[in-house]
Amino acid sequence: MAKKLLRCLLLVLCLGALSGCGIIDMFYLPPAEDTAQEIFEAANDAMSEKNYVRAVELYNKLRDTYPFSPYTIDAELSLGDAYFLDEEYDLAAETYKDFEALHPRHEAIPYVLYQTGMSLMKQFRSIDRATTELQEAYDCFNRLQQTYPDSPYSKGAEENMLNCRKLMAEHELYIADVFWHMGKYGPAWRRYEFIAENFKDVPEVAEHAKEKSVAAYHNFRAEEANQIREKRQGSWKNWFTWL
Repeated sequence: MAKKLLRCLLLVLCLGALSGCGIIDMFYLPPAEDTAQEIFEAANDAMSEKNYVRAVELYNKLRDTYPFSPYTIDAELSLGDAYFLDEEYDLAAETYKDFEALHPRHEAIPYVLYQTGMSLMKQFRSIDRATTELQEAYDCFNRLQQTYPDSPYSKGAEENMLNCRKLMAEHELYIADVFWHMGKYGPAWRRYEFIAENFKDVPEVAEHAKEKSVAAYHNFRAEEANQIREKRQGSWKNWFTWL
């Protein structure tokens, strides 16, 4: 009888120890990591809910935690889309560029080039600002059209190339007009001439610039003649003063 009681006591102690370990594990051991698939699906759910900040966080987590997962490449591409939809166009452009650099033969490259161009073009705010992003966007669209002419994005690329050129022409025209209104007809004439010669693919701007260049040149020559006349008159006055 005493042996049975001893066995029961030992059994109870063992069970208590085991359950105690489970309780300790529950409180002190870190929770199990989400799998790559779970993170990817959660990120996609965030995108569906238009919670782009959360989607960016999860796509980055997947990329950093599981760099060799089969879901990582799609996450890298979706990360660019999340930035783009959140109107973080500078981050979107950089993310798309990174994707192309890492996966140059991926089937999504035509889309990536198109989105890169769009991200760059949307960074342009007004015609009084530099057109660096516009030129880069134009180059992306042009490369897409030249390399992937049969892509469904090719037609959109062609249209956006024209939009980029129009905005660049309007920027140059803005600068020429500033010179004109400042009375600096020489720089205005040269800028109008540059527009007329280099933006023939934007005929409405090129024709206007050509007309303004004629007027600017006329004013410039008149200004030069007036300066020469004043210089001569000044020398005559100085000569008579000397006498």
